[in-house]
Amino acid sequence: MGSNMGPIFEFEKPVIELEKQIEDIKRFSQEKKIDMAEQIATMEQKAETLRNEVYSKLTPWQRIQIVRHPKRPTFLDYIGMVFKDFIELHGDRLYRDDPAMVGGIAYLDNIPVTVIGQQKGRDTKENIHRNFGLPHPEGYRKALRLMKQAEKFNRPVICLVDVVGAYPGIEAEERGQGEAVARNIREMANLTVPVIAVITGEGGSGGALAVGVGNRVLIMENAYYSVISPEGCASILWKDSSRAADAAEALQINAESLLKMKIVDEIIPEPLGGAHKNPTETAGNLKEILIKNLTPLLRLPADVLLAERYQRFRNYGYFLEQ
Repeated sequence: MGSNMGPIFEFEKPVIELEKQIEDIKRFSQEKKIDMAEQIATMEQKAETLRNEVYSKLTPWQRIQIVRHPKRPTFLDYIGMVFKDFIELHGDRLYRDDPAMVGGIAYLDNIPVTVIGQQKGRDTKENIHRNFGLPHPEGYRKALRLMKQAEKFNRPVICLVDVVGAYPGIEAEERGQGEAVARNIREMANLTVPVIAVITGEGGSGGALAVGVGNRVLIMENAYYSVISPEGCASILWKDSSRAADAAEALQINAESLLKMKIVDEIIPEPLGGAHKNPTETAGNLKEILIKNLTPLLRLPADVLLAERYQRFRNYGYFLEQ
C-alpha cells in the first residue's frame, strides 16, 4: 500500500525532512564506507522524539487531514486483513446494486458475521465507479437487506463506517434517500442480533448513522463522527469553508471528545502518523478490539440487546439545568 507515498501535511514536514536527512547520511556512510553509526543513532533518537511530539499534539483538523489521506485503508482493505472467506452479496432487490456500499458474509476469527461498509476509490476511475464512497438509497437498502438476512440466520452485524454523508444528488432524492436513511436507523435499532459499528474514517451525518446504530460504537484514533463536515459547518456559520479548522475544533468531533461524551465506547489505536503508515498493524488492532467487544454480546438474549441499544442512543447528549 506504499505507506510512505501520498501527500505530506504541513505539520509533518519537520519529521519528514529529518527522516530524509537520516536516509541521506546512511547512504553517504555506505557509499564512502565511513562509520557514522553514532551520529545516525543520535539523529534517529531525535526523529523519534519529534514524531512523538508532533503526532501527540494533533488538532482535530489535523486528524481529519490524516483520516482523508488517499492511502488510508478502505473497507475492502480491512476485509482482506481482518476477516476471512468473505463472500460479497449484491443488490437491494428494488433498483440496482450500489458499488459505494459493499457487504457480505465472512468470518471474524471463527465467528460467522455479516459485514457492511462504504468503499471509496483509489484513483479517478474507481472513485467514479464507487461514487466517491457516497451511497445512493439503493446502497442503504442493500445494507438493510443484508442486516435482515443476518437477523434471520442469527449472525452478528459489523458495520465499518467511512462516509462523508449519503449522496445528495437529484436522482438519489428522487429514489427516496431520506426515507432510506430513516428506515435504516429505525430497523437497525430493532435488530435482534448483536450490532457493532466502527467509524474507521469519516463519519458524516445521517449517511453514517444509517449504518451506525449499534450495541457498541467504536472509533479509530484519527477518525471523526459528526452531524456535518467541518467545511459544511464553516460554510453555514461563517459563510467561509476555509474556516474548517475552527469548525472542527468547535464541533468536538475527534475520537477523544466523542469518548468523553459517551457517543463512542472505545478508541481503536492507530500507528503513529495514521493508519496509512502501517495498515497491517491497524487491521490487527481493529480485529482484536472487534473480537473483544463482540464476544460478550453473543451471550446476551435479544431483549437485552434491544434494551441496551435503545438506552445507549437515548443517553446521547449533555445539558445543564438552572
